[in-house]
Amino acid sequence: MTDNSLAPLDTEITIRQLDEDPYPIYRRLRAEAPVLRVQSVGRTLLTRAEDTKYVKDNPELFSSDDPNTPMKRAFLAHTLMRKDGAAHKRERDAMAPAFNPKVIQNEWMPKYREIAEAYLDRLPRNEPVDLFSLLAAPYAARGLAVLLGTEEATDEEMIRWSQVLIDGAGNFGWRPEPFEKTDKANAEMDALFDRLGERHKAEPNSSALSVMINADDPIPKTQIYANIKIAIGGGINEPRDALCTILYGLLTNPDQLAEVRKNDDWTKAFEEGVRWIAPIQASSRLVTEDTEIRGCRIPKGDTVMTIQASANRDESLYENGEDFIVYRDKNPHQAFGNGPHFCQGTHVARRAVGVVMLPLLFERFPNMRLVDPQKVLWRGFGFRGPTSMPVILN
Repeated sequence: MTDNSLAPLDTEITIRQLDEDPYPIYRRLRAEAPVLRVQSVGRTLLTRAEDTKYVKDNPELFSSDDPNTPMKRAFLAHTLMRKDGAAHKRERDAMAPAFNPKVIQNEWMPKYREIAEAYLDRLPRNEPVDLFSLLAAPYAARGLAVLLGTEEATDEEMIRWSQVLIDGAGNFGWRPEPFEKTDKANAEMDALFDRLGERHKAEPNSSALSVMINADDPIPKTQIYANIKIAIGGGINEPRDALCTILYGLLTNPDQLAEVRKNDDWTKAFEEGVRWIAPIQASSRLVTEDTEIRGCRIPKGDTVMTIQASANRDESLYENGEDFIVYRDKNPHQAFGNGPHFCQGTHVARRAVGVVMLPLLFERFPNMRLVDPQKVLWRGFGFRGPTSMPVILN
């Protein structure tokens, strides 16, 4: 291979375009340039499902330890998200008892249901209500605080920390302002975790912070803290954005909503929602040796970016992939990743949204409607969802 076999270079696509409306761009790239170096992002974008899955399934060749990602700067730590092999497994396993299926079913879901009932009780009726800020975000925040063992943090603190960390981790332009905010949030979280440590030592429980602190062979405290922060960063926006996305999809497709309610197919609606608008849109991987994808040379040291948002609409897998269609014949989406870094919180999010909140919400408010579907704004390149969800509850 020669230098001429490098992937083509795009100098026109901007981060702002990818933040505001990426799907037309991804549709074009799948057809014309599925392997493309994008100058503004500083990465080689992969937009076809076969290629994104190949990268995630081969961590030896495509490492999570990307030194060019802003994540390490945002978290002031080398988190398990950027580790591979034994190091990644040790830190992931340290938190795993909190995500055991029996613990999720017997401990966390009853608490999520209590939280859902309480937060639904306080919603105003017969006036415009923003379910993004008044329900989806605080519900995700409070449930996660219980699961992580950080109940002392307020919903507002959890939501702010999560958004600040997300903005910092997605700061591919390396602007200083997002990092100033992550520095402040990191200091606040470290202080909270220091205070919580003694309680969890005195009263061990199933929360992630407690199981890591009380492990027979605990990982270093710095990594315990870093990985709780990772869970805060991703564990609020994913269920929050998934819930709002699914609500939008169902409320703008009343025939599908009627069928879902009739058959109690809320989990199907959940899977289609996260396929249609993936909460985690993109992920970076460092190329560890010269390789090739679709005839394009990918040199060692390059960074590829798997675009799950695009893979989940790939025409080779989906008919009418741009549309929200709950009752698809197949739905092999990559919204929660695959391979060793498959999202640890997937089963919590699926149950918290699809088993608990969605049926309760429509049971309480069967005639809920959007105020104006045209005014719902969607944003995000690395992470994506509606920025508000105004509805009338009746």
